[in-house]
Amino acid sequence: MTSKQTPPLGDSTLAVRSGFDRSSMMEHAEPIVTTSSFVFNSAAEAAARFSGESQGMTYSRFSNPTVQVFEKRLAALEQMANSIATASGMAAINLLFMGTMRAGEHIVCTRNMFGSTVNQIKNILPRFGIEVSWANSFSPDEWASLITEKTRYLYLETPTNPLTEVADINALADVAHAAGVKLVVDNCFCTPALQKPTQFGADIVIHSATKYLDGQGRCVGGAVVGSDDLIEELTSYMRSVGPCMSPFNAWVFLKGLETLSLRMHQHSRNAMVLASWLETHADVARVHYPGLNSHPQHALANAQQKAGGGILSFDLKGGKEAAWQLIDHTKLCSITANLGDSRTTITHNATTTHGRISAEDRKASGVTDGLVRLSVGLEDVEDIQRDLEQALSAG
Repeated sequence: MTSKQTPPLGDSTLAVRSGFDRSSMMEHAEPIVTTSSFVFNSAAEAAARFSGESQGMTYSRFSNPTVQVFEKRLAALEQMANSIATASGMAAINLLFMGTMRAGEHIVCTRNMFGSTVNQIKNILPRFGIEVSWANSFSPDEWASLITEKTRYLYLETPTNPLTEVADINALADVAHAAGVKLVVDNCFCTPALQKPTQFGADIVIHSATKYLDGQGRCVGGAVVGSDDLIEELTSYMRSVGPCMSPFNAWVFLKGLETLSLRMHQHSRNAMVLASWLETHADVARVHYPGLNSHPQHALANAQQKAGGGILSFDLKGGKEAAWQLIDHTKLCSITANLGDSRTTITHNATTTHGRISAEDRKASGVTDGLVRLSVGLEDVEDIQRDLEQALSAG
């Protein structure tokens, strides 16, 4: 950002210009700095850089100019102090827990989350002595009852994947802070364009940049956003373990951020049209979308989010057979487990994103055999609707 720009700046301006200082070449757009290491003028300068006595780049495993611009820009959009970019969204979650926790410490999580997140927390973290308690709802009283003297974090998604349940961030932040615990919010579905968890008391935000921050399904990446102290601690872990983001991917995500607000609002408009239509369809038992009046947390979503987002899911009356038949008969929608793409994607979660967790955990998460998740893209919504209609009719 140049010196002539003064805060406060709007989100769209931050998404285009924040975090970037031009070099002596006076380039207009952010360059991709593809180098593994950086050269020093002397042995003394190298020593000062590596010891932290002087600021500057040393090695791209933990410091790279292109990655740093992405980190600064994302932090600015989330209205938080700093961020650290990772190789994937799952790496971001792992970085937070493994980079800050010790054996014997404890976290409280919601059951309704992305299957790989559940798998990591339930099956991997306990190998290292990290204890986990699972909340069956977003009731503040239930979460408070699960906190122990060893609890470090309350961890949740809102809206959740794939049922779009919405948590009261402010209420859970109050529970966490009363116990001296940090609240972590995965903001993948909304992004800072639609929701800023820190405005409601969250301490840390997790992102899978692979999804909407990119927006076109091109690259894999993630980030942890939080305080300067947290990011300093995580950077120390990053130096030793190395789940870093590549400069090229960071550049792609920067280009994605430039159109984030425009895309998120259009995704939301399209999703609202489809959710309203699906809710009236004879083959659909239930639609899960925060923008609908029928959604259990509709009022809360309106208070926390600027729009409903681009993800909806729905239960088909015919179960797995009907879900697979619908998916197989689509012609426009892409059959893939990714989301947040400009192209509409359609997913059977029980056998893909949640296929590696137990049937018991799927049931606890509300992921039924008849559930279909739709990541609504940027195509003309009439075309998406026609594709779903002919696929539903094909059965």
